[in-house]
Amino acid sequence: MVDAGLLILDKPAGLTSFGAVQRIRSLTGAKRVGHAGTLDPLATGVLPILMGSATRLSDYALRQVKTYVADVHFGHTTETDDAEGQLVAVADPSDLDRERVAAALQGFVGRIMQAPPAYSAIKLGGERAYRLARQGRPVRPEARPVDVHEATLLSFEPGPAARASLKVVCGSGTYLRSLARDLGDVLEVGAYLGKLVRTAYGGLTIEEAVRLDDLVDGEAVRRALRPPELVLPHMHAVRVTVEQVAQIKQGRAVRVFPEPGPGEVRAHDADGRLVALGHTDPLLRTFVPEKVLV
Repeated sequence: MVDAGLLILDKPAGLTSFGAVQRIRSLTGAKRVGHAGTLDPLATGVLPILMGSATRLSDYALRQVKTYVADVHFGHTTETDDAEGQLVAVADPSDLDRERVAAALQGFVGRIMQAPPAYSAIKLGGERAYRLARQGRPVRPEARPVDVHEATLLSFEPGPAARASLKVVCGSGTYLRSLARDLGDVLEVGAYLGKLVRTAYGGLTIEEAVRLDDLVDGEAVRRALRPPELVLPHMHAVRVTVEQVAQIKQGRAVRVFPEPGPGEVRAHDADGRLVALGHTDPLLRTFVPEKVLV
């Protein structure tokens, strides 16, 4: 039996995020397995896999910023906004240069309005957008606000097959396919997303991620598990006693020392195990549990 915890997976290309979860389930026999933050099948990189009670942390984990390195190809568009779709020529990008691309890219930094791709998991009238698209009824979902904290041009290759490599740091819900598409629109030559690597998820980096091929059985998965609180670096940690754990299980607030400041708090027992998530009551100066994990 594999314990609850966090698996920092380096997802390979060609596999869906759900497919990665299924692989871990088949290796371990565990029923409670989930991921935090979908990666498209063509994308690779950091995919947090949550196991056991840690699956309840996904809503909190999704708030973490993500870092990507993306290749954008100019001169064509596709119906999927990435390399999976059929290429449609738009304009010769030979006149593009590094300075022009870098300047256009800065227009996508900050809180921006972004329309998800037609081939996405966004629901439209109760139906997934990608299902409508596959039925020959592609509809691009309405634009919505997303946060792009950083967009840096790493390199640019000019010419009739112009290509740019970008580093993008963004919040949850941001589509790199949409960013590539919209960058091509601004430059009036069209563009689509090529290679995409998620290099970091909050404080989790690709350097510490484990390859799926190295997970040969349930024991290998167990050895690779990390403490689930690694997906919650923004939360202040407090320790609670055995007696307080019993109270927390009943949903009762407890007094902890030292008193945490305002904001979200995670409580750990004497052995360091994550017990619950919650917040502080500034008047009563107590930890108020919101999500109990034990």
